Amino acid sequence: MKQKQEEQQPEQKTAEEETMKDIIKDVAIEEPIVAHPETAEIEALTEEAVKKVEEAVEKGKTKTEFDASAWKPKTDLGKKVKNGEITAIDEILNSGIRIMEPEIVDFLLKNLETDLLMIGQAKGKFGGGQRRVFRQTQKKTKEGNKPKFSTFAIVGNKDGFIGLGYGKAKETVPAREKAIREAKLNIIKIKRGNGSWQDKSKEAHSIPFAVTGKCGSVILKLMPAPKGTGLCVEKECQKVLKLAGIKNIWAKSLGHRSTKMNMILACFDALRKLSTTKISPVDYESLAIAEGSVQNGAEAEQ
Repeated sequence: MKQKQEEQQPEQKTAEEETMKDIIKDVAIEEPIVAHPETAEIEALTEEAVKKVEEAVEKGKTKTEFDASAWKPKTDLGKKVKNGEITAIDEILNSGIRIMEPEIVDFLLKNLETDLLMIGQAKGKFGGGQRRVFRQTQKKTKEGNKPKFSTFAIVGNKDGFIGLGYGKAKETVPAREKAIREAKLNIIKIKRGNGSWQDKSKEAHSIPFAVTGKCGSVILKLMPAPKGTGLCVEKECQKVLKLAGIKNIWAKSLGHRSTKMNMILACFDALRKLSTTKISPVDYESLAIAEGSVQNGAEAEQ
């Protein structure tokens, strides 16, 4: 009798296993139930979306392409630029006219490059992981977490023109586009020169004099440096100065410097003061000052 029971037990187990497999198949066909669908999508797609945008940014660091034939200007300034009445962006910036269309900058400034700054941080253990170009914030609601992404973009031609913009949206790509558009609308020209007493060259590779910028508790002082020094400043500020056309500089910072956004804004505030400071005509030659591009600086010296 015991042998018969032992022979029947494996048959029962196999039957039970078959029924369980059928149940699993039926459950697998149905869609999984998610309590908060928006939260689940965010956790699954956020990392992939950020990586794709970062790859696109790496490709977009080269020269931007602009199709002038497809541009239909809406403002009077845009119409004058397209008709050829205004041929240089210096005429607009010197007159103080506000730029309302980013296509104006694309039309007048050639070899314009864009880049995003590392103001965010990826999720990770013990305070976070790698630096990211997007800063993510979330709003708690009954439906789940609603995220928003913000980023800083810079545009420049590495020859005296630089712009900084801030963009924020529910997705990464619109935030990047808003930031780039804002950067083109906020473009300024800066004065470069050689204000270091250790260097007697007449090349505008640094800044003509020391300037100080401030945002929040962060105070950043930029000082002229001789050739071969490089950009001795915080990494994200290095990107801004590089696109502005500055090759050598010293810097000193005070305050809560780990706040990247305030650090970047303080750097841009210091660069803005280079163009607003009044200089006597005699100092243009002694400090090798070039305002805007190098060609415009040569015209200013004459």
